[in-house]
Amino acid sequence: QLQASGGGLVQAGGSLRLSCAASGRTEISSYATAWFRQAPGKGREFVAAISRNGENTYYADSVKGRFTISRDNSKKTGYLLMISLKPEDTAVYYCAAKTLTYYTGNIYLSERDYDYWGQGTEVTVSS
Repeated sequence: QLQASGGGLVQAGGSLRLSCAASGRTEISSYATAWFRQAPGKGREFVAAISRNGENTYYADSVKGRFTISRDNSKKTGYLLMISLKPEDTAVYYCAAKTLTYYTGNIYLSERDYDYWGQGTEVTVSS
């Protein structure tokens, strides 16, 4: 199970850090993880991904240079640090995890690749 948190209302230019906590026996180190978002009236889109071994990351062009994905395996938690937020970043943000047998550096960009999803945390950026 994944639990996303950290969303809220922030002014443009502000920052937020989203968290994605794995519960129970789930070890986040067993997964590649990612963040997706869904803006009002739009489909869900890819935001950022990190490989299971934590060595590789990938970002949507719209957030590159402003968002940073990371993970702390000891805390069973993934993070999305968002700075210089813009009104167009307003969305519900979802964390996702893909089960992997091997400790690889592969990145997965499609929501269809992911097995588990958090419930979403809402981010609103005011202008």
